[in-house]
Amino acid sequence: MLPVYLQGKILELIALHLAPILDNGNKKQALSRLKPDTIERVYQAQEILRSRLENPPSLLELAQLVGVSDRTLRRGFHELFGTTVFGYLTEKRMEQAEILLREGNSSVAEVANIVGYSHLSLFARSFG
Repeated sequence: MLPVYLQGKILELIALHLAPILDNGNKKQALSRLKPDTIERVYQAQEILRSRLENPPSLLELAQLVGVSDRTLRRGFHELFGTTVFGYLTEKRMEQAEILLREGNSSVAEVANIVGYSHLSLFARSFG
C-alpha cells in the first residue's frame, strides 16, 4: 500500500487531468496550455508557500526552487488558482491569521508576526 502522501499526490494529478474535461470552455483552454510537468511544479510552489508563510521565498527564488521561470510560475498560478503568486500568499496568510485570531490565544501583533507581517499596519491593511 502506498503512503498517504503519495496517494494524495496521485489523486491530485488525476484531478488535474480531469479538470479540463469537467470545467467550462475558458478554463479548459487555459489549463490545456500548461504541460503536466509545469502543473506539478506550480503545485510544488504552492506547497512551499503554504509551508513558509512567515518567511516565503521571493518570486525568483520560488521559481528556481521548483525549476521553472518566474514568468511560467506567474502564468501557472494565474491559470490554476486564478490569482497572482503574491495574491495567493496573501490569501493563505489571511486564512491562517483568521484561524489564529479566532482561537484567541494570541494578540493581533503576535498573529501578524506569525503569518509574516513585520508591521502591524501592513497586516491590518491586508486583513481588512
